[in-house]
Amino acid sequence: MKETRLKAPAKVNLFLEVTGKRKDGYHDLATIFARIALCDELRLKKTSGPGVRLAVTDKANLALSKPEDNIVHKAALKFFEAFRIKPAVEIKLLKRIPVGAGLGGGSSDAAAALKGLCRLYGVSLGRNLKKLSAIALELGSDVPFFLGDTAFAAGTGRGEVLKPVRFRGRLPALVLVYPGTPVYTGPVYRALKPVPPAEAAANAVKFKKFIKAIGSGMPVESWGELLFNRLEGPVLPACKAVRRAKEDLVRAGVKAVLMSGSGSSVFALVPGAAAAAELAKKAGKPGRKIFLTNFC
Repeated sequence: MKETRLKAPAKVNLFLEVTGKRKDGYHDLATIFARIALCDELRLKKTSGPGVRLAVTDKANLALSKPEDNIVHKAALKFFEAFRIKPAVEIKLLKRIPVGAGLGGGSSDAAAALKGLCRLYGVSLGRNLKKLSAIALELGSDVPFFLGDTAFAAGTGRGEVLKPVRFRGRLPALVLVYPGTPVYTGPVYRALKPVPPAEAAANAVKFKKFIKAIGSGMPVESWGELLFNRLEGPVLPACKAVRRAKEDLVRAGVKAVLMSGSGSSVFALVPGAAAAAELAKKAGKPGRKIFLTNFC
């Protein structure tokens, strides 16, 4: 194979509790990942000349001065080193997923690069999953989720201990609001306050209940009471744009509204496309980007 193309989908977190801080500086999580249809795209092509060449078409808010700083470039170098292959590839990245939005765009791009290079060089993803998962985790805590192909997954550890969750019933539509302001993960985690033990225990029960509810085909009207994101605590008071985006969605009468990841995107879950289109009109304001999308 000389060329391959892949989509790199975004994600939202339907549930995110921080269960502790690790000795390695990361945090332990209990989260529910959900893959959505908003995506970046990658095209990988073998070249005659050596090295990794990356070209980015930026339709988001990417602000990297050099291609070498992009996580896709880093993923490619790690792949070639791990499998002892001389790099000779051109990668074109079409970037749509906003950066600093809590949607895992960079992580998804990195995973897509690894999967694309496996295709291009005849490396079995299944037989080399352990090695590829280790590379993925080096690149970022969300990358292992995107290395798989499940729509929903419960994540523990740093988020890399994954258990697929099968959904039954009709899936809701999503209205995703990017408020125009990125939020970066490091400062958010540093601003976290300790969680009272009783609250942590209650959320552990809610986490398990949510996983069971998804598997039983819970209607979207019931999702709101189970959605949770610990990282809203430090973000919403500090970032007016994120707070107002969530307030606007709630004010529109939607019960299932949550910030994704460490922000800054906020999503609302509604029964179908017509309701999503109506909500998008209400949520649209200068500086915001509104995405109508769905789980995939």
